[in-house]
Amino acid sequence: MPSSVMPTPRQVDGQSSPAAVSAVGLRKSYGDKVVLDGVDLHIPAGSVFALLGPNGAGKTTAVKILSTLISADGGQARVAGHDLAAEAQAVRAAIGVTGQFSAVDGLITGEENMLLMADLHHLSKQEGRRVAAELLERFDLTEAARKPASTYSGGMKRRLDIAMTLVGDPRIIFLDEPTTGLDPRSRHNMWQIIRELVSGGVTVFLTTQYLEEADELADRIAVLNDGRIAAEGTAEELKRLVPGGHVRLRFSDPAAYQSAATALREVTRDDEALALQIPSAGSQRELRSLLDWLDSAGVEADELTVHTPDLDDVFFALTGGTDQPKEAVR
Repeated sequence: MPSSVMPTPRQVDGQSSPAAVSAVGLRKSYGDKVVLDGVDLHIPAGSVFALLGPNGAGKTTAVKILSTLISADGGQARVAGHDLAAEAQAVRAAIGVTGQFSAVDGLITGEENMLLMADLHHLSKQEGRRVAAELLERFDLTEAARKPASTYSGGMKRRLDIAMTLVGDPRIIFLDEPTTGLDPRSRHNMWQIIRELVSGGVTVFLTTQYLEEADELADRIAVLNDGRIAAEGTAEELKRLVPGGHVRLRFSDPAAYQSAATALREVTRDDEALALQIPSAGSQRELRSLLDWLDSAGVEADELTVHTPDLDDVFFALTGGTDQPKEAVR
């Protein structure tokens, strides 16, 4: 299996396309434990990049390094055009970070949380109140603004957390598993917020174990395993790395089933269900050829379904099934 959709790692400097985040050879160890073992990244501005991986793969460590919370042991990176090591303060001024655990102070109101962030960004009182009011309205928190944040639901706290992150008007936001613990409705609301941020020109670096989330949101996805990028590309590019696509034909007439099973090559039979499984990438040409054959043979299938590999298949193929990925409940 190819190690990556990208043929060669890009260099940090001299990019042909502007990068919000770029890195070459990032390394990080804790004692004898190697967490990141030469990670290369190139994330275009105004896009959503998703980093997938099992527990302990190094996703949060990568976020902490790129957001200047910890230092790498090796490699180099640029964030928002600034060298991570030499210009850490400029990097911090350009980014926002929201972790999987809320930074909201439950003892004070939502509005007070926002004003506290405004103070930390050295906004004047008038400007701070204006920005806080606008963001509270944008995130549908105006009615709850003067209630203690401890009374908020999980989804409301997460929205407040991101609103607080936006006080400084960051152009790059790191979201470390932002929908962990949220119910399906709150998760979908968060997805819409992320889409709106990107449509406004913000770059989002997303770590997640929810495969549906990466498929829904990300322009590009990288799978991190054992400290290395196992593969990177669009969702469709990654899915094409994994074999296993097939067409399933189901019959109600045993005679038609037997005729098709005898005539078709490379077919897997399910005699109990009267179903046949035929290897296929699911392309229009392959499906048309199969339908033409059925018509010419006078064989009629009652049901035809196409299965192509999804991100679950990609995840398990690349990580060896080392951790159970999470699926968002629909």
